Amino acid sequence: MNPLEELSTRIEQHLGSTVIGLRELIRAVVIAVVARGHVLVEGPPGLGKTLLGKSLAGGLAGRFNRIQGTADLMPADITGVHVFDAESRKFTLHPGPIFTEVLLIDEINRAGPKTQSALLQAMEERQVSIDRQTYRLPPEFMVIATQNPHEFEGTFPLPESQLDRFMMRIDVTYPQLADEGLVLERYGNVAALTTSPTAEPDTRISAELLAAARACADGVHVSNQLRDYILAVAQASREHAQITLGLSTRGALALLRAARVAAGLRGAEFVVPDDVKLVAPWVIAHRLALAPEALLEDRDGRELVRALLERVPVPR
Repeated sequence: MNPLEELSTRIEQHLGSTVIGLRELIRAVVIAVVARGHVLVEGPPGLGKTLLGKSLAGGLAGRFNRIQGTADLMPADITGVHVFDAESRKFTLHPGPIFTEVLLIDEINRAGPKTQSALLQAMEERQVSIDRQTYRLPPEFMVIATQNPHEFEGTFPLPESQLDRFMMRIDVTYPQLADEGLVLERYGNVAALTTSPTAEPDTRISAELLAAARACADGVHVSNQLRDYILAVAQASREHAQITLGLSTRGALALLRAARVAAGLRGAEFVVPDDVKLVAPWVIAHRLALAPEALLEDRDGRELVRALLERVPVPR
């Protein structure tokens, strides 16, 4: 078992101790963590999005902070603020919750556009500018955000620049009947309302294992033909009649990195087109801006991703 496979097993064990079901999301979570990408968890309310994000954040090495998205949340509530110290007669920084390894933002679309913009620099450069000074964030800085796409009252849709900084969007759907029955059995008593489910300490992922998994992913070979295939998919998204905003260069890089990790998870030494097809719905769908005619036909990003993959020839 290579480090990538071991990491996948550990994350599955960790999430399995608190989250029931959502098995198909485990691989997407592992890929995002190894590729140092930010994750957007999206789905209807009450399906465990916050619990999934909190469990994942709690299982990774390093500090963990949580922010609840609200309409009155200000940028300084995230980044921090300079406060005058009477003794030293200097302004000192009181750092906000963004200075952490793992940042969970619950209901990110409830925060206003100005507050959302405070995350753009941090997610791209892993640093923040406060009062004309720039401060570095931890190298392992990662954002895990949740949102409910079906709730519009009091929400602010994420702009394209914000969505493009999320490496993956993971959709949480209704659980299977057997899994939902286990949820009722485990959390159906009154005591469960006053206690927060936590994972076992021995399931936490160490920094050493994470570094080894990333080194393993970097060792997976990517051929020139595979790079050309990814570029062709990106170009096809920009030329599609029902897409007004296609895959960006940042998105193409994310697709390549995610496919490389996916290949390593199955123990392969090189990336094949099937690896790209596996991760494409998670990486591409939320980055596409659909034309009005696509919306009238009730098409979504995932459906258009499948159409793009069918249109682009697969290299031999």
